Amino acid sequence: MKKMISLFAAAVMLTAALTGCGAGNETDTPANSTAGETTEYVYGTMQIPYDAFYTAEGVADEVDAVSSATNSKWKNEGLVAGTYNAPHTDDEGGDILGMVYPVAISQADLDALGEDNYGFTALESEPDAYKIVTVENGAAEFSAVQGAVVPLEAEASISTNTAYGDYVVDVSAINNSEGTSDIGVIYGVLVKTTDGAVYGLRHLENIWRDELAWSVGFVTEERHGNVLSSENYADMMGKTIHEIVYITENGYHVLSAQLYVPVKFDGSVAVAGAPLSDGVAAMTLTGLPEDYTPAYEIEGLHFEITDDSVSFSDAMPGSYTLVVTDSNGKYAELRTSFVLSTDVLPVSYNSQTNALEAAEGANAELVQAFLTNISTVTVNGTEYRASGKGAVAIITSDGMIDVEAAVTQGRGEEATTAPVFAEAGVYDLTVTSVGFDEPVSFSVEIQK
Repeated sequence: MKKMISLFAAAVMLTAALTGCGAGNETDTPANSTAGETTEYVYGTMQIPYDAFYTAEGVADEVDAVSSATNSKWKNEGLVAGTYNAPHTDDEGGDILGMVYPVAISQADLDALGEDNYGFTALESEPDAYKIVTVENGAAEFSAVQGAVVPLEAEASISTNTAYGDYVVDVSAINNSEGTSDIGVIYGVLVKTTDGAVYGLRHLENIWRDELAWSVGFVTEERHGNVLSSENYADMMGKTIHEIVYITENGYHVLSAQLYVPVKFDGSVAVAGAPLSDGVAAMTLTGLPEDYTPAYEIEGLHFEITDDSVSFSDAMPGSYTLVVTDSNGKYAELRTSFVLSTDVLPVSYNSQTNALEAAEGANAELVQAFLTNISTVTVNGTEYRASGKGAVAIITSDGMIDVEAAVTQGRGEEATTAPVFAEAGVYDLTVTSVGFDEPVSFSVEIQK
């Protein structure tokens, strides 16, 4: 791995590189020129492959293109702005190949590239940041970004709880969506660890809105079927991330961090669902390393752990999550969800109030649990999710039927809505709630 320089030193070097730089046809002195020599630059943008872009940024491993099986995300400028791509030959998905980034190059070197000029497109003036391109024996080399180095004020946290790899870092205050962010278009991200290693992240697979995710070889395919590249990141386990560097059209935005990357391992934990009346649920915990000292947490539940079970008391119906952590702080956590259930149905429909209310003799806490845990509402055979992405709130938190409930499709200006109860008439509803064995079914008369 190439040795890292300090942030202060980097700032000095980049400032020095920019000193004397001018727009148009003024003469500039490149950072790698011989003393006394000057180079007249032309400015433009080039389609720079990921590997060529990241090599001069201290990334030792070759950075591959991103292959996406989805139909459009790989070319959606709201998600992958600043990149260039190519469709797969079978017309299913495509590849994100690299970034379209500003460059400074001498006219002689540009001419030497000929038609293999990385799609050079001239700019009218000097950009705020760019890579210097030099050509030797017909091959182009790209410098590190020449531009400002700005500290980034944001909070970052790391977790292994993600479907898009083995690790995810959430960064606040970036607002990276719809093709830009609060710090500009994000062309690339460098993750730097305290041992001097530098890792280059790629769009879609690693850079997703305000999240940075990657695989080290345990999760090899994400939920949309895209195969994840892990070779470049496998040795990150057990290291500490001390900087996250965003590369934008203005230069570097540097977030100082202290994020330990916990070691993952081939282990698992599972808890079987159980009736509340049992007071115990079977548990299976396997694969813990010898030096793993487990600690257990289940939010909202009074519990005790034995070798093969979770004993609980004073519980309410619903879904719970057992989290197993290493008290020594070395290893990644394990987690699993399970459901504690009851055959009691505590609600019924009141046509006078058009709401779900407490059934006769029902416990008030059970009624509230049923309303809080509603998972699906089926209307005339069409099932609607009550929580998560694409949820439709047909029943409010106090049990009322929302006759104006509507399904939203699309985003932004292109979003459309369709009412659940489009016409007057009688609608048959079935409501299911997590932790309750029996749904409640009833008919609602809607008047328009």
